[in-house]
Parts: sequence; C-alpha cells; structure tokens
Amino acid sequence: MAEKVLKKPRSFYDIYERNPSADKKMPHYCPGCGHGNVHKFIAEALDDFDVADRTIFISPVGCSVFAYYYFDTGNIQAAHGRAPAVATGIKRAHPHSIVISYQGDGDLAAIGTAEILHAANRGENITVFFINNAIYGMTGGQMAPTTIVGQKTTTTPYGRRPQNEGYPVKIAELISQLEAPVYVERVALFDNKHRAKARMAVRKAIKNQVDNLGFSLVEVLSPCPSGWKMDPVDAMHWIEEEMVKVFPLGVYKDITKEVEPYHIEEFKPEAEEIKELLDLKTESKSFARSTVPEKYKNPEIKIAGFGGQGVLLLGAALAQAGMLQDYHVSWLPSYGPEMRGGTANCHVNIREIEIGSPVVANPSILIALNRPSLEKFEPDVQSGGLIIYDSSLIDIEPSRKDVEILAIPSTKMADELGNTRIANMVVLGAIAGYTNFFDLKTLFETLNTAIKRKNLIEINRKAVETGYQFGKEHRVK
Repeated sequence: MAEKVLKKPRSFYDIYERNPSADKKMPHYCPGCGHGNVHKFIAEALDDFDVADRTIFISPVGCSVFAYYYFDTGNIQAAHGRAPAVATGIKRAHPHSIVISYQGDGDLAAIGTAEILHAANRGENITVFFINNAIYGMTGGQMAPTTIVGQKTTTTPYGRRPQNEGYPVKIAELISQLEAPVYVERVALFDNKHRAKARMAVRKAIKNQVDNLGFSLVEVLSPCPSGWKMDPVDAMHWIEEEMVKVFPLGVYKDITKEVEPYHIEEFKPEAEEIKELLDLKTESKSFARSTVPEKYKNPEIKIAGFGGQGVLLLGAALAQAGMLQDYHVSWLPSYGPEMRGGTANCHVNIREIEIGSPVVANPSILIALNRPSLEKFEPDVQSGGLIIYDSSLIDIEPSRKDVEILAIPSTKMADELGNTRIANMVVLGAIAGYTNFFDLKTLFETLNTAIKRKNLIEINRKAVETGYQFGKEHRVK
C-alpha cells in the first residue's frame, strides 16, 4: 500500500534533467509552495485516465512555466498571459489531445484576462488550472490582481487600498457567469481535507476534457511563503483565515451532466472553394520559372537595414515574385518600435516545397543595406551562400571567404535615376539578375502589386531594370 501511495506518477520524469538545481530528483519549488501539490494531483489523474501520452501542457511566464521540468508530456511555453490563446490553437489543430493551460494569478488575472475570458466564452475544450497565491511570487512579491485588501507587498507596503489599487479580481466568479464553461470550482490547499477536495476537482476538470464536455477551470488558493514572507505553517493558516474570506471555496458552475460532448466540425475546403469564399475568382497571372543554378535554389533570404530604406517592401516584392512563379513563399517582418530610422529586417523563403517555418536563422542569401546589418548578420550566412551589400553606404567589405559577395552601389544608382528611395528596387533587380531567379517580366508584374502609387511604377521599373543588368553583368561564371 505504501509503495502505491508514495510511488512517483508515471507522468513525471524519473529524473528532472531540465531542473537546473544540483539535485535532479527533487523539485525546485520553495518550501511550502503549492505548485508541487497541484502537479501531483494532475500527474495522478493523467496516469489514471491513461492520457499522458496525448497531453500537452501550455505554460506561460511565472512559476507556472516550470511545469516542463517535471511532466513527461508535451510542453509548450506561451508568452505572458497568452496560454489560453495558444491552448486554443493547439486543441483546434490536435483535437484528440488533452490540453492543459497552467497559469498563475499574475498571468491569468492580469495580462491574460482577455485570453481567458474569450477562451472560456467560446467554450474551448481545454482544462485550465489557475494557481491563485495573491501575489507576483516569481518576480519579487509585487501586488497581483488577486492581492487582497490590506495585504502588504513590495508595491503596496501599506497594504492594498481599494481607492488606489481597486479590489481583488475574482476569476471563478467571473468565468462562471459565462454561458459556455461547463465546470468552474475554487479549491484550497491549506489542510489535508481541502487538498483532497482539490485533488477531486483536478481529476474532474481533466475527465471533462477526456469526455469532450468543454471548458473547465479550477482555481486553487495556494500558499507562497517566500512571497508572503511567512513560514509554511503560517502561510497555510493565512489562506484559511484571510484568503477564503475574499475567495469563497466551492463549485461555481457545473453543467457537465447537461451538455452534449464537444465537437468541432472539420472544414477543409479545396483551393477553388477558398477562392470562391474569399471572392478571388479572377485568374492571377502565372509566369514560367526561370532556370536557376542549383546553388541558388530554395533560397532562405534575410534582408536588413535601417527603417525607411524599404527593407520590408523589398522582402514583400521578392515573395510576390515567387508567388507569381508558383513557388511556396513566406515573408516575416521584424523591426523595432521606432521603425523609421531604427533597425529593420525581414525573412523571406522561396521554396519548391512547403515551408516549415518562416524564420530565417542562417540565410543562404543576406542583403545588407547598412553597415550594422552587415556586421550583425554576416556570421550567420551559410557557407557557400551569397552576401549582397550596398557599397554606397557600407564602407567595409565582408570578411567571409567562404561565400559569394556582390557589392552594389544601389543608393548611388538610385540617386542617378532621380530618387534615393528606389535603392531597394535596384537591389531587387540585382538579386534577380545575379541569380537568374526571376526575369524582368515577372519583376515588372510584381511592381504592379507592390507599388501602391501608380505614378511611381515607371521609375521603379527603371530601378529594377538597372539593378537587373548590374546583377547579370556580375554573375559568377
């Protein structure tokens, strides 16, 4: 009997290799922390329902994220507060999986309120465990949305005041008012009796998803002795004597016996049906693919420079040209908040096969339009790749000896054509002329889509043609 009770659930790793602590067999949580209790309840349920192999944990920022140290399941980390949104996507893509959103109060009840409310309102068939310890436990003990009135934290040293910080947010009450959720309960961990009730609530919330009944949320009043600056025993008493007054325990909603199993009808329209639904019935022009040297095929391109140099437009034009020739393409922008005058770069893939990820970490082609971009991204270029840089603005040469280099004075060439801002289109033509990836006919058609102001198309055509001839003349034999 003792071996059965004390045995580690199969849903936990045997050894916690991801735990950076020296002891790989023990959890890292502070003494008295409630996360360990809830982890054990979840792991036991996953074992008993035999669903660990199809379970995916979604963990955001905070102590909640460390679930991936311990659970031998699928694990995805989400941005702060976004776990319900990520869980929605995962569940829609893998409806057979058991998706658990595991969140703290500083996450779910603060930056994540929109995500949790709308996921619950849609009735997503996921399970949410909400660890409420009334404080930002991981980042220094600041006031959280669930901090109770009068509670002292590092940001409320005199206690929370409703006139200044408002009242605690009561998540179980909020969620239970929505029509779609099937099960909402608040439990606590301050003694064995209430831990047993919490265990049953955890099991019910997971079983609801196993049975496809819909959205379930369990709020857990959990101790944070470190954040509260109490010893573990006093922390347990504080939950019972103070927190429960503000956050009454109990079942706030349970309609599991009344609902039909959750089902989303799969909708997989054919390509022509999609065009009709989006009113894209007009035939798009398609151009024959050029004969491309093997080393330039399926390029992974990174374009970088200052905001205002047309970095993103250049990338979008390359992707558009690729679409015209029936390639698989992707375009992913990346830029600072200041945009114009700040740094900007974009990632472009032009592939003969489907693209797994739009991110280009190691480009086969780097286009650098300023010196900081060349210095930053040159080391990332694949051996045997190609670096194209604006020699008008960059006063150094690339140092790599294992790549091809095309120096083009694109800004100077644009000035001579009458408009500095068309330097990016000079580069567009140059990369096509150098690699033979696109012909001029494809590029000219691209301009009709990429350039919104029609009175500028002609000068951009001249820029593309000038760059194309430059690239063609400098091809490596």
